[in-house]
Amino acid sequence: MTEYLDVYDERGNRTGTALRSEAHALGLWHQTFHCWLVRRGEDGKAYVLFQRRSERKDTNPGRCDITVAGHLAAGETVRDAVREMEEEIGWSVPFEALVPFGTVKEENAGMAGGVRFIDREISHVFGCLASRPLEEFRLQREEVAGMYEAEAERLIALMEGKRASMDVRGAETVEGEEGLRPATLTLTADRFVPRDRGYYIRVFRFLRELALSDGGGFGNGG
Repeated sequence: MTEYLDVYDERGNRTGTALRSEAHALGLWHQTFHCWLVRRGEDGKAYVLFQRRSERKDTNPGRCDITVAGHLAAGETVRDAVREMEEEIGWSVPFEALVPFGTVKEENAGMAGGVRFIDREISHVFGCLASRPLEEFRLQREEVAGMYEAEAERLIALMEGKRASMDVRGAETVEGEEGLRPATLTLTADRFVPRDRGYYIRVFRFLRELALSDGGGFGNGG
């Protein structure tokens, strides 16, 4: 599918449109929507939900990442981009239910499928409360290989270098089968998409406060 993005200069001024493949090949700034899900467990602790990217992705295949993330297509607003939730995980809430974390500029480069990419994003980051069981999400296989959760405090310790790894529970897609199967993953900080670890620490603290201050969350959603 041909996908066009609005592209920007370093100051955030729109300069035109480009194919997604061109934006990643040339390192053109573009906008993305990021939404982290979090829930309050029966033990009173905050649990962050995150995805493992499909091996088919054109950037950072197989890495652990934000629960839901996607590019703003040319002409789209951040509000429009909430569609990514239903598309990627089969669950959504109204835009008004999202809690803004802020806008983050980030740059990342690497190889995917033998092709070099330079990913420069202006990311609009949100948190969202959810209480849906992992196995009940409907994952878009082309985008998401699995969904996992981990206690926010342990994720913070992982990113701070206070622990080397931890086992987390999740649910994964299975080739040729419908639905998801239970899974475990040995998680290290390096399994996440490469970013400044300070970003992850700030987001996980934000999500912890979001879950523990509210104590609730949306159930089955859309």
